[in-house]
Amino acid sequence: MKLFAHLLLVSLLWLAASSRAAEAPVILVYGDSLSAGYGLPQGKSWVDLLQQRIEQQKLGYRVVNASISGETTLGGLNRLPQALAEHRPRIVIIELGPNDGLRGQPLGTMRANLVQMIRASQAAKAKVLLVGMRIPPNYGPDYTEKFHAAFEAAAKTTRAPLVSFLREGLADKREMFKADGIHPGVEAQALLLDNVWKTLQPMLLQSKQKPG
Repeated sequence: MKLFAHLLLVSLLWLAASSRAAEAPVILVYGDSLSAGYGLPQGKSWVDLLQQRIEQQKLGYRVVNASISGETTLGGLNRLPQALAEHRPRIVIIELGPNDGLRGQPLGTMRANLVQMIRASQAAKAKVLLVGMRIPPNYGPDYTEKFHAAFEAAAKTTRAPLVSFLREGLADKREMFKADGIHPGVEAQALLLDNVWKTLQPMLLQSKQKPG
């Protein structure tokens, strides 16, 4: 009987902890391979490190990673309604656009897709953090500059906070990238998180004080 009572107590405590975790406000990370952990060991992406930091600082959020390698802004826009309905996030981090740029997609379309995703998230009562990117200079100075400016324009139009460049501080550190020269390796993930955290942390504190 004592063993049964002990197991019952453990089960009840586990269920209570699971319930609290499920009720925690959600941070939805909505990106491409840079956020999906492409080519990284499990649990080592900057998104995984984000959850760890939140737990260490006892901020009470639950991170849901809805990133897909190869995703474009159009693909993200098409699947966003379901993601918002399913997870009901308090905060949405949008990290999309690099694949549009690498494929030479029209930047006006990319910017419009970003704006629509931000506004849809805001309409769902989520705060949005947009993560900006740059593409390699071999696409030409005009396209590369306009690509980066598209993120600034989308953020300004929607009044969303912006991380100017996810890979800030990595450009001259070739050893921190994987062989393809595009995807940061394990050693770079903490730096990616720090780049996001500078803008995200105030949002977390503000959103916790003023839910919804």
